[in-house]
Amino acid sequence: MVNILLIVAASITLLSIGVSMIRFVIGPSPVDRVIAFDVMSVSSIALIALIAVLDNRIIYMDVALVYGILGFLGVIVVARYLERGM
Repeated sequence: MVNILLIVAASITLLSIGVSMIRFVIGPSPVDRVIAFDVMSVSSIALIALIAVLDNRIIYMDVALVYGILGFLGVIVVARYLERGM
């Protein structure tokens, strides 16, 4: 039962990544694209965590943590770039 729920959660997460990718491609402004990229990175972190739980591998949680930190820093850098209008 738990595996079925985890697979459903992974499917919903993949759907979220797909919808965010559509917004990333057709987003009219750079801010829309940055937000869509952030949503994709958070959704992929959730997907990595779900895979870690399904496979019983704790090392994937470390990968998700590092990816989360790098994604956060990337969004901050792009937001600072867009704020200054360079």
